[in-house]
Amino acid sequence: MNIFKKISAVTVFFLGAGLISCGNSSKASSKTTIEDNEEALINPPTFSADSAYSYIQSQVNFGPRVPNTQAHRDCGTYLAAELERFGAKVYNQYADLVAYDGTILKARNIIGAYNPESKKRVLLCAHWDSRPYADHDEDKNHHRPIDGANDGASGVGVLLEIARQVQKQAPAIGIDIAFFDAEDYGTPEFYQGMHKPDTWCLGSQYWGRIPHVPDYKARYGILLDMVGGENATFYYEGYSKRTANHAMKKIWKMADKLGYGNYFIKQNGGEVTDDHIYVNQYRQIPCVDIIHYDLQGNTGFNPTWHTLNDNMEHIEKATLQAVGQTVLGVIYNEK
Repeated sequence: MNIFKKISAVTVFFLGAGLISCGNSSKASSKTTIEDNEEALINPPTFSADSAYSYIQSQVNFGPRVPNTQAHRDCGTYLAAELERFGAKVYNQYADLVAYDGTILKARNIIGAYNPESKKRVLLCAHWDSRPYADHDEDKNHHRPIDGANDGASGVGVLLEIARQVQKQAPAIGIDIAFFDAEDYGTPEFYQGMHKPDTWCLGSQYWGRIPHVPDYKARYGILLDMVGGENATFYYEGYSKRTANHAMKKIWKMADKLGYGNYFIKQNGGEVTDDHIYVNQYRQIPCVDIIHYDLQGNTGFNPTWHTLNDNMEHIEKATLQAVGQTVLGVIYNEK
């Protein structure tokens, strides 16, 4: 992360000359049927934004999911149990990870596998921890943990709803759902000590080196990060475009077919340091980061990012629907 300006477990710098306007933030249509055009496509199950919203609320109800806290431990137990309830073969990775300041984090990656015998696989992932610092809030709040309703819980909520749908109607390929830990415990803005590289995304770094099954491979991965915000827009993320361009274009094309083109903008955004980088670097799996940009803002992210306002009041079901239905459309059309 040292080559980027940090902004979430995520670091953003902007590519090219100017920033791109977020464009129209009107709601996408609720269409879930794929029209016949150049090829026959499989209609996916219907994603339930209400269900995804309830999974986000359940996580937030535990309190901030900061490693080494009871809320974090309890939420981890809940997530593993939900994946098991939805029919996944669940793997738990427990690891002691060293934070930017030397703190030992008791971390837990949680992976749910569907059709684990299949060699044809797609990885879906999100981080489930929340930021221990509201370091983009007022100074007096910098040392307070955030709810992380959008930054963390939204991606997990969408993936839990996808897991529920996969149990009911299996796609033609194997699916792995990974909840990575310790993504958001990176060096805070106010830290005065020595800065170290790679202090973000500790859970995915660990998984990349030591996957849940030996020699794990997937066709590609999809990372969901901040996918529940109001008036969200998702641009082509720079690292994804360089290393997973084919998969990225497939996702944006599917969004357009389903009527969500006003969320998935076919223009370049920023480049972020996020879990997808380590999935690619350590496992050589091209991985696409679907992440909310507000290119008119000061940080590149929405105004609630790393503030105490990242709460349920700012979660929008229409955004959850657009992302969840698009991802379902993609994975159910893999053969």
